[in-house]
Amino acid sequence: MSVLKEFRDFAMKGNVVDLAVGVIIGGAFGKIVSSLVGDIFMPVLGLVTGGVNFSDMGVTLRAASLDGKTPAVMLAYGKFIQSSFDFIILAFVIFLFIKAINRFKSKLDAAPAGPPAQEVLLREIRDLLKQKQA
Repeated sequence: MSVLKEFRDFAMKGNVVDLAVGVIIGGAFGKIVSSLVGDIFMPVLGLVTGGVNFSDMGVTLRAASLDGKTPAVMLAYGKFIQSSFDFIILAFVIFLFIKAINRFKSKLDAAPAGPPAQEVLLREIRDLLKQKQA
């Protein structure tokens, strides 16, 4: 078996294709969450905190040189705060999604309930009638 055929067989397995689709959708969803945090939550949080723009927050560790050859070195902790909000929201949404899937699975895996009481009673009556006729 050639290496290319083995790779094709591996890549076409259901789990690998499902994983690839999940990664692509996850990447797109990550962009949506980043936009939600950066364009909606952070401006509101900045307004609440008195007009603070978190993405511009940072500490200059070394100033830029006067001749412009060496740029300033910044510790941009505001971007870290924004990325942390991205992560928390994304993790929470994934948690809710997994929780919903598990709830749905548990309903599917639950043992089917027995027949309704009326149906059991009707079966007993039917069986009794059959016994009388025999």
